[in-house]
Amino acid sequence: MKRTPILISLALVAGIVVGCIGTQILADKDELVRGKELQRTALAGAKGREVVLVLRELPPGKESGKHTQSGTEVAYILEGSVIFEMQGKPPVTLRQGDSFQTGPRQIHNVKNASTTAPVKVLVFYMVEKGKALSDFSTPAK
Repeated sequence: MKRTPILISLALVAGIVVGCIGTQILADKDELVRGKELQRTALAGAKGREVVLVLRELPPGKESGKHTQSGTEVAYILEGSVIFEMQGKPPVTLRQGDSFQTGPRQIHNVKNASTTAPVKVLVFYMVEKGKALSDFSTPAK
């Protein structure tokens, strides 16, 4: 009879731990999909492809997490600074006015270099026509 409250307590603690871990994983994924779509237009001369313009913000101290793009990405730093990490290359600090690009399936990570201010980035994606913004990026394994 004394074991029942102990088992219930253990199950409750395990549930809280799993919930916290799951929330952190979902929050990290959220950094990949956060953004305001500004415009979509067909990519002339490339059947079935389009250009999507997105304004992305990265909160202070946050990072995108290692991920890949489904298409080509060209990014321009509007405000703040980031540490851009491309697999196989040394990290580079980029500031307002700098840009970077990635190709399909290139593993990379973008970190906000500040712990107090957000970063704003204007990103152009060249992707398959009709693809949802949430499907542009995939966490790297």
